[in-house]
Amino acid sequence: MKGGKSKSDAKSAKLSVNKKSITKAGKKSGKAAKDPNKPKRPASAFFVFMEEFREQYKKEHPKNKSVAAVGKAGGDKWKSLSEAEKRPYVDKAEKRKVEYEKNMKAYNKRQAEGPQEDEEESEKSVSEVNDEEEDDDEGSGDEDDE
Repeated sequence: MKGGKSKSDAKSAKLSVNKKSITKAGKKSGKAAKDPNKPKRPASAFFVFMEEFREQYKKEHPKNKSVAAVGKAGGDKWKSLSEAEKRPYVDKAEKRKVEYEKNMKAYNKRQAEGPQEDEEESEKSVSEVNDEEEDDDEGSGDEDDE
């Protein structure tokens, strides 16, 4: 077996690959914090349909607690609908999308101007974040004492 790799060499090579992927996946500092004031994306036509379908399904099957069953039944019903039957849901989704785009333009305009009107809210959110960090520090201090 001249020049062949032993099993231990192969394992160490696999481990080193796994270590790299774990460190990359474990990083959280690379992501920017989400802005709670940013408008949420609008629901698609299917999710608009599901809002109504869930209510109907719960009335017809009051004992069913499975979310998966509701989703599966809703997906099957959506697939069976014709384009004409889907039209009201598509129209509602389009209206929501237009409203979302309008809100996003206003949001982006506020972001470009900077925090002028929202100074009180931003100070409040910063203090809330600091309070949470202090709570975390107190919890970690208990671990160091042991």
